[in-house]
Amino acid sequence: MEFISWNVNGLRAAMKKGFIDIFESLHADIFCLQETKLQEGQLQLKLPGYNQYWNYAEKKGYSGTAVFTKSKPVSVSYGMGITEHDREGRLITLEFDDFYFITCYTPNSQSELARLDYRMKWEDDFRKYLMQLNGKKPVILCGDLNVAHEDIDLKNPKNNRKNAGFTDEERQKMTELLQAGFTDTWRYFYPDTTGVYSWWSYRFKARQNNAGWRIDYFITSQSLNNRLKDAKIYTDIAGSDHCPVSLIFK
Repeated sequence: MEFISWNVNGLRAAMKKGFIDIFESLHADIFCLQETKLQEGQLQLKLPGYNQYWNYAEKKGYSGTAVFTKSKPVSVSYGMGITEHDREGRLITLEFDDFYFITCYTPNSQSELARLDYRMKWEDDFRKYLMQLNGKKPVILCGDLNVAHEDIDLKNPKNNRKNAGFTDEERQKMTELLQAGFTDTWRYFYPDTTGVYSWWSYRFKARQNNAGWRIDYFITSQSLNNRLKDAKIYTDIAGSDHCPVSLIFK
């Protein structure tokens, strides 16, 4: 099975850049989107063979997630049950027979770290949510988690130490999550690989120069390590400032 996650930075914009052709070419068993920037009814997507699940932000043209899956889940939930976190359409959880599958669009700490305090609360509450699920059955988490965990996860670590997505605080929260019994699947297969990123700024010809960040992930319960087959980052796929990332799963 192949699972794919992609921050499309506005699905209506991505549609004009070949989204449907890309979607069909990847043949994913589960395909997740972040930052759809949609309200309900603004876009009718025809994806034969897939069940569709959407979570919309209250604020128009902002955030939002979606999951398209060939296999119908046992149950679906939206958000983590905490009102202050659940207004922005950032989380969808699908329960299957032998695992939970979650797509997440983690809040950005924003310029001058204006939202860092909120981000820290989100991280703690979200980790607690994941641990509760993991106590019932294994978890597969994907999405734009808005953090480059280690120096090798971005092109210019020294210049970005105090910038959103690479603060010590955000990186520590990722460390805490992994230490709680989870696996960064890309690093599981490619622990020392450098120069492979999933997001590039639209400014300064960042993508042309590969001045990127790896902030899109598949994170899985360690109990699933024996079912991990490979991880991919589709750096050649355009259509957004992010590229799709995937997990090959037995």
